[in-house]
Amino acid sequence: MAIVRQVLVQEQSGAPFENVAVFDDAAEGPRPGVLLFPNILGTKESDFAYAERVAALGYVVLVADVYGQGKRTRRDDPDMGRYMAELNDDRALMRDRVNAPLGWLKALPQVDAARTAAIGFCFGGKCVLDLARSGADFAGGVSFHGVYDAPPFPNAEIKAKLLVCHGWDDPIAPPDATVALAKELTQAGCDWQIHAYGHTGHAFTDKAVNMPEKRLAYSADADARSFRSMRDFFADLFG
Repeated sequence: MAIVRQVLVQEQSGAPFENVAVFDDAAEGPRPGVLLFPNILGTKESDFAYAERVAALGYVVLVADVYGQGKRTRRDDPDMGRYMAELNDDRALMRDRVNAPLGWLKALPQVDAARTAAIGFCFGGKCVLDLARSGADFAGGVSFHGVYDAPPFPNAEIKAKLLVCHGWDDPIAPPDATVALAKELTQAGCDWQIHAYGHTGHAFTDKAVNMPEKRLAYSADADARSFRSMRDFFADLFG
């Protein structure tokens, strides 16, 4: 097994987007493809490392750039949410931005276009949900410590199955927001499940976050449990 990373610059609305494909280049034949939507900061090393863990399970992963080439921020940036805010303020644009990488993933020669999924972290979890809300044709999505507010326009028919891995003490997605998401997905006829982890806040998969006083912190237990849940979810989707 040799997991490789391949940088792919693709165009959307005349602007370049820098995605990274991660896969085992020794494997033969097309495999299921998985989109990975990063958190607020945009694509970075921790996303590529997580993609390698997923690729080792037998998938082709495309780490999706939804901001645009060169548009990245850091935790010490006083305006680190500026690119995310642009999409939060224009959910129709966000819908387009999350759908384009799905097409790019399906076009990869290593991918079986009929078997695709998506995962995302924090804002990336919201990207997964909005991809499903758009009616996009993919088998299933996993949101890790995501953001749950619905767009200000009606959903299309949700075709994808959804797994939501959630820290119950998450200040960004409190219990009322989580219940509202469950009601929304139920009304949409979606096949959904929510795995809630007690005594767990936001960013529980992110080893770089350690602010327990703000209920923002890595949790080794929730990280491991959610990875296993994702693995089992994909096994159900793809066999």
